[in-house]
Amino acid sequence: MRISTKMVVFLAGLGTACAIGSPPMLVPTTWAATLPKPAISEEAGAAVAQMGKSLLARQFSVKVTTLRVYAEASGQPLHIAHSMKITVRRPDRLRVDLTGDDGATELVYDGKTVVLMGLETKKYATVPVPATIQGMLETVVGKNGVDFPLADLLTDAPDKAFLLGVTSGREVGTATIDGVQCRHLLFTQPPGIEIELWVEQNDRAIPRRLIITYRSQPGQPSFIAAFSDWDFSVHPADAEFAFQPPDGAVRTELMAPTQPAASGQKGSGR
Repeated sequence: MRISTKMVVFLAGLGTACAIGSPPMLVPTTWAATLPKPAISEEAGAAVAQMGKSLLARQFSVKVTTLRVYAEASGQPLHIAHSMKITVRRPDRLRVDLTGDDGATELVYDGKTVVLMGLETKKYATVPVPATIQGMLETVVGKNGVDFPLADLLTDAPDKAFLLGVTSGREVGTATIDGVQCRHLLFTQPPGIEIELWVEQNDRAIPRRLIITYRSQPGQPSFIAAFSDWDFSVHPADAEFAFQPPDGAVRTELMAPTQPAASGQKGSGR
């Protein structure tokens, strides 16, 4: 997953942080062809490829809990936790319901517009976007700088997005997570970034845990995400992706984030 330089991103005017999980960097797939071929073992490559196929399902939902580092004004690293539910209906519907140490946020995409709302402040911003999840992500993340929930997993090529910038990868063992046998994979990306990914050891290979460690950063900060309650049998209706402002809600503008990075860059944007 791409961890951007904006580890805790605030929606100006919303009064709530929108640090919803692992912030990505979306890169057009044509760029990947110009990168050197990474040294990835057959087992690790096959597992990520199968994960990518599973995540291209037309519809699914998943719950994610995250813990990551942000820096206070003095530079002291602190941790912030979030829990979220992500609901996907490809090609053009997405919903994220987030609660965390810094408040609650909704992100709703209906195929035309993304709405981000701070539930405590009752302030929301809208952004016109393309009619695909991929195009929406490129607009909201790439152009508007919104810190988006694990966006690499929602692209048109989740496996390629995950491996972009990775220089090596291998399987280091197995582990049981929530009663499910998982492959434990380790990937590296310059400068000094280690990515551990646990995927189910079956034909789904869906992710169960993700840890990113920044070995070259002071204090070696990390990002942790735990996945649960995967459901590929959901059939979300259009109404689930339709935003209706609650009474007293105020519309505001989405502005570029100004908060400092919490743990530095991951490659060119992880």
